[in-house]
Amino acid sequence: MERIAEVKRKTKETEINIKLNISGTGSHEISSGIPFFDHMLTLLAVHGFFDVSIFAKGDIEVDFHHTVEDVGLVLGDAFNKALGDRKGIKRYGHSVVPMDDALTSVTVDLSNRPFLVYNVSGSICSSLGSFDIHIAKEFFRAFATKSGMNLHINVLYGESEHHVIESIFKAAGKALDQATSFDERISDVCSTKGSL
Repeated sequence: MERIAEVKRKTKETEINIKLNISGTGSHEISSGIPFFDHMLTLLAVHGFFDVSIFAKGDIEVDFHHTVEDVGLVLGDAFNKALGDRKGIKRYGHSVVPMDDALTSVTVDLSNRPFLVYNVSGSICSSLGSFDIHIAKEFFRAFATKSGMNLHINVLYGESEHHVIESIFKAAGKALDQATSFDERISDVCSTKGSL
């Protein structure tokens, strides 16, 4: 079963084109104009085994916010379309990933009821300039909203902001890989209501 989507979005602030294959191998081609963000999106793809091409142009001379948030919106929309009716998928996924000093837990439910919980300690040292722990939150809020995902991100500890954000994106990829995987025991959607 092919689970592929392509989504384009153009506003006065950004222009984004994303192609996604959920049943991939982690192949990726990513260019947002924000090198650190590209690195994080690469981690999401590789650890989630999603094939993705992401091309984004935005007003990054003003701020990274518009580009990062809009990539989240478009990627979420692509996931939602590629998942289709969500029949047969496990729906839930959970991963705990270390990155040197940081440890993050990510739990997802592809329930079509978007919600974000983002628990990150205020004591993390900010060292990344314009791409920080708060702008990462805006990406995941947009991604969860458009994909119909209940997303819980809990940073258990960490000192380096770089390591914390990296552990978040890796754990999110691994949790999404679980949630989007098929289970032969599930013939419809995994819900007692009979729909998501």
